[in-house]
Amino acid sequence: MKIKKSIDKVPGGLMVVPLLAGALLNTIDQLHIPFIMDFLKMLGVAPNEEGNYEFMKIGGFSQALFKDGALTLCALFLFCAGSQMNLRIGGKALKKGVILTSSKYLAGITVGFIWGFLSDPVNGFLGLSTMAIIAAMTNGNGGMYAALTGQYGNRSDVGATAVLSINDGPFFTLMALGMMGANFPLIAFIAVLLPILIGMILGNLDGEIRNFLSAGETLVIPFFAFALGAGMNLSNFFNPKVVGAGIVLALMTVIFSGGLMALAFKLFREKSIIAPWAEASTAGNAVATPAAIASAATVASGTGLMTAADAQVYQNIASIATAQISIASISTALLVPIAVILADKYQKKKGIDGKIEYYKQENMISEKHINLK
Repeated sequence: MKIKKSIDKVPGGLMVVPLLAGALLNTIDQLHIPFIMDFLKMLGVAPNEEGNYEFMKIGGFSQALFKDGALTLCALFLFCAGSQMNLRIGGKALKKGVILTSSKYLAGITVGFIWGFLSDPVNGFLGLSTMAIIAAMTNGNGGMYAALTGQYGNRSDVGATAVLSINDGPFFTLMALGMMGANFPLIAFIAVLLPILIGMILGNLDGEIRNFLSAGETLVIPFFAFALGAGMNLSNFFNPKVVGAGIVLALMTVIFSGGLMALAFKLFREKSIIAPWAEASTAGNAVATPAAIASAATVASGTGLMTAADAQVYQNIASIATAQISIASISTALLVPIAVILADKYQKKKGIDGKIEYYKQENMISEKHINLK
């Protein structure tokens, strides 16, 4: 039936399609359609607190996986993603990776801070929260970056992927919110970072473990995406304000993060700007960040360093932020390849070939020349 092939045709489809499927089923559940509830009652499903019957809450393994498993599956994804963070990186690839990661992060927290300052950090212009902006703008689509730099960039551009992988997950967003005044205790950071850290250590100690866990980077995504969607309502996605906010978020990610990364490349005397525009996207896995932040807020509330009301704020905006980031992920998947093609054409007119390594400003040296020497 070519189901997987059809999903892959959707930008960020492996994340977005299961997310929407989970939201669709949860939306049907929330309608409490009589004949569905009667059928569930006949099967022996226990009613919820309000006395309604929902097929997403039938108990057992099904509910644990498809309804309640989002955080556990997110943690497993972060563990597997951490195992793929390679610490053995070439000097030039390391330099590019650090420039891209730091400048993309700076763009995200700057836009997030300004947006929140000028409007409101929780419910700002267009309903965008500071959390949603930072989560979307600081986490790039690694698969897209690797594909675009593989086609238009050079070897060190591709190698920078190893450094860029450290922005996977919610840790940078947590750190930014902490710098902006959110009182997350150290244990909240540890709770989020620990799966990534353990995975990173194991993956770098043993290549076989890294290879074994590599499948988890993609295998787990549709499962935690479905579970995240199962806590949402389709009205979140078809709300014009959410769609508009998601598209604006995508444009800000491409224009501001891509622009700042390209500027940083020029400041550090890198000729080709293919890599900055290839990284100017929102990762599909950034969709999981609001749920992780809400979980960290719950931890903070339990320690007394954050009030229950403040923690509830993060929990309340998690669903809307998830929907906005999902739309941004789809939109940037369409916009970023266009940006890379335009950047490639622009720099070729100036005599710069993105596929060639430039080690000195006055001398152009290709990989082929190096190998011959």
